[in-house]
Amino acid sequence: MSEWNDKIIEEFRANAGMVGGPFEGTPLILLTTTGARTGAARTNPVACRRDGDRILVFASNAGAPRHPDWYHNLLANPTVTVEVGDGTAIETFIATARPLSGEERDRIYARQAEVAPVFADYQKKASRVIPVVALYRRDPKRARALGDELVRIHDGMRAEMAALLAAIEDAAGNAVEDAAGNAAEDGAATGIPVNLPGRGLEEALRERCLSFCTAFHEHHINESERGFPLLERAYPGLAPALDRLREEHVRLAEIREDLRAAVGEAGSGDPAALKDRFARLSAELEAHFAREEEQLLAALNAL
Repeated sequence: MSEWNDKIIEEFRANAGMVGGPFEGTPLILLTTTGARTGAARTNPVACRRDGDRILVFASNAGAPRHPDWYHNLLANPTVTVEVGDGTAIETFIATARPLSGEERDRIYARQAEVAPVFADYQKKASRVIPVVALYRRDPKRARALGDELVRIHDGMRAEMAALLAAIEDAAGNAVEDAAGNAAEDGAATGIPVNLPGRGLEEALRERCLSFCTAFHEHHINESERGFPLLERAYPGLAPALDRLREEHVRLAEIREDLRAAVGEAGSGDPAALKDRFARLSAELEAHFAREEEQLLAALNAL
């Protein structure tokens, strides 16, 4: 196995990350860990998946009954070296390895098995749960500014919320004017007052509302699955504050679903009712953002 790995490593480095044979077309990285017993550097080619700013690797060991040695190594020392190639050059960087668990692990492994069915076979053969490990690039400049990045994201959502409220208010005003004009015309023609609904939301505004709902939902998923566990490990005393923020995520998700129903995937929507719902979301979201920044900013920037 060692000689086989050495040949793949040599080919990987000679061809800027590209290999042939059984791994042709398979996304690979070279993962260097520190031996748990020896302290020596150990390099292995590992199948991977990109997931935003992190890389996911799978300790399948081809379905063997035991975890691969590199997995035991990173449990003992989560600081690893990653080599990534794009066919033209290889980038090498230091990363922190974190095994995933629970629903997040199951969801990601299931997706990997869909993309590469051999991983479903590996899990069937193995008498163990195959670990999924997330590799987080270590970037000192970014790490020092994690809290500032959170504020930047929040400010972007604040600005978009304000713009949406203004656009919805304009849509509501236009709908009332159109309804009044149509009613006047029909009333003049028939002599009977007529109350007609407005045209509702224009397609572009409706899509923008739905896009915003999706964006802040994904932001909260990232916080709950990645950011909050990181903070809990580093600062156990933050657990009560993080639990409260998670509860707020649940309440905000309920408001988001109410908003999505109000906008309607295909319906015209009611601008006046939508404005009230967005105003409620805006108030709750701002209170949530302010609480996160007050309670988490210093801890994030200290990581």
